[in-house]
Amino acid sequence: MAKTLGARIAELRKEKGMTQLELAQQMGVTDKAVSKWERDLSCPDINTVHRLADVLGVSLDDLMQTYTPEKQEHEVSIHLSTIARAVALAMGVAVVVLLLLNELTVSNGMGMLGIGLACSALAQFDNRK
Repeated sequence: MAKTLGARIAELRKEKGMTQLELAQQMGVTDKAVSKWERDLSCPDINTVHRLADVLGVSLDDLMQTYTPEKQEHEVSIHLSTIARAVALAMGVAVVVLLLLNELTVSNGMGMLGIGLACSALAQFDNRK
């Protein structure tokens, strides 16, 4: 799983055997700034990220392979919506198959259709965000 930018900076800095102070000196910032980056309390200035990647010995793409809480929340939302749709479809198919096999009671059929309908509604509600 991808890491936060701060965790990625800390990981790369440690791989290079650098202290926060050494990284700060090479970047022209304070060690407190580096500490804030690594704790995700702030981010490096956009004008310095190329230099940061160079100092850490990685490409900018490699440095920026991170996640944000918003991105992670969006990905979870997509997965939950997909699961809800799959359950709705499975319930509908199960009702049809069991009906064809004469193995379905009205009570069980209504319960399965209710679950499917609820999941379908959940998936639609989730997409309106």
